[in-house]
Amino acid sequence: MNTIYFYTILSTVIISLLSFVGALVLSLDKEKLKKITAFLVGLSAGALLGESFLHLMPEAIENNGANTFIWLWLLGGIIIFFILEKIILWHHCHTPDCEAHKHPLGKMNLFGDGLHNFIDGLIIAGAFLVSVPLGIATTIAIIAHEIPQEMSDFGILIYSGYSRAKALLLNFLSAAVSIIGAVVGLLLGAQMESFITYIIPFTAGGFIYIATADIIPELHKETNISKSLKQLLSILLGIGIMWGLKVFFE
Repeated sequence: MNTIYFYTILSTVIISLLSFVGALVLSLDKEKLKKITAFLVGLSAGALLGESFLHLMPEAIENNGANTFIWLWLLGGIIIFFILEKIILWHHCHTPDCEAHKHPLGKMNLFGDGLHNFIDGLIIAGAFLVSVPLGIATTIAIIAHEIPQEMSDFGILIYSGYSRAKALLLNFLSAAVSIIGAVVGLLLGAQMESFITYIIPFTAGGFIYIATADIIPELHKETNISKSLKQLLSILLGIGIMWGLKVFFE
């Protein structure tokens, strides 16, 4: 159990430190930034879908059978993530120059992102409580999603009037909420067996929602055939990474 705690906390610390990649928004010119984020966004979609269908759902079915409740929890994950996005403006803009979410209320961005990261911590804890390989694969999928997300968050904070140093600090503190989520998840897992049982399909539902409702629609904004093919390749690479992890751990 101590090993599970160590891996869980370490994973969330690494994810928290990813908040500093936001500095790339200022250090790269616009064209280079677009190329990098276009690749990362496609990779993120593939990793989230691959994690959901190749790791999370097979694990949930293997442990509990393909009963109706497993699929209801998957649907619940999709619905809850939809509600969160509607109620608290939990954004998933994946480009630093995204205009849709730029507004002077940087605090709203921090609040939404803090809750997002808290849930990431719960998800990581639940995955590691099932198995270390599942926890590692889930962490990698979240990392793939977090890198373009953190670049976007940093850009929004700069746009909202924060200095570079303050934006980096606040973005890190918001990301560090994932550590709190991980601790809560570990405590819940120790007390409630049902938490471990249902957090996995719930996570799959959430990942599927993010990939299909947030990320893929952004990718469709690109109509250039060459760039679209590169997007497709990055999605397939994300899926391939998840498949490779499954083969490696088996």
